[in-house]
Amino acid sequence: MSPTLVLAGGGKMGGALLSGWLDRGMDAAAMTVVAPHPDIASSLARRHGVAVVAAPEAIAADIRPDVVVFAVKPQVIGTVVPGYTRFVGAGTVFLSIAAGTTIATFEETLGSDGAVVRAMPNTPAAVRRGITVACANSRTTAEQRALCNRLLEAVGAVAWVEDEALMDPVTAVSGSGPAYVFYLVECLTAAGVDAGLPADLAQRLARTTVAGAGELLHRSEDPAEVLRRNVTSPGGTTAAALEVLMDQRGLQPLISAAVKAARKRSQELAG
Repeated sequence: MSPTLVLAGGGKMGGALLSGWLDRGMDAAAMTVVAPHPDIASSLARRHGVAVVAAPEAIAADIRPDVVVFAVKPQVIGTVVPGYTRFVGAGTVFLSIAAGTTIATFEETLGSDGAVVRAMPNTPAAVRRGITVACANSRTTAEQRALCNRLLEAVGAVAWVEDEALMDPVTAVSGSGPAYVFYLVECLTAAGVDAGLPADLAQRLARTTVAGAGELLHRSEDPAEVLRRNVTSPGGTTAAALEVLMDQRGLQPLISAAVKAARKRSQELAG
């Protein structure tokens, strides 16, 4: 049976989750979406056939959701969560994908009886190729954890950590990681132009190469290191390029510094 579900927020990530749930056969009649913006609300109702209300106060009084999913920006989470306190203790688990928002932040409003799961998805969820890492508080039951896992699996892979402190490096690696890949395409495009390629061809080559390499990595059972070695002939062009990229001042130190900066910012946002 489909769980009774309330989704707070119908933006890009919330919409991706909703679409994934429905594609997996979950019952639209068991879902209520809270979307204050009229245009978003009408679009969700029209496209997905779900009930959409403008505020949590408008949720039908007889609804006792199995899960409330917070898919809102972290900047507004403090004003959103209080509207859902009436569901605490009714067998409801609160699943948040608000970046940088700690479990303690939710417990401050929901109280010690609130079952809370903090999750960090990433943007490839929009094409069902995301990865989400989740962490649950002590009030979350095994059944509630399994439910959250099933919901998150609708948009990609799922992993769990017991130490919430790991959510900051998770955010830095996978949460922010797609932007690093997109920037790689920008850099590779610019390098191609510098080497004499027309801009449109350089962009096409960079974009398709990165997308294809990602798909090869996805389908292969070999680790990235083996795949790299497979395309690197001794003394060849790839080897010459990798000498630069793998230098002690090359790509690894830059990526490590970038991840450290993102982790630090995640910690700052969490307070």
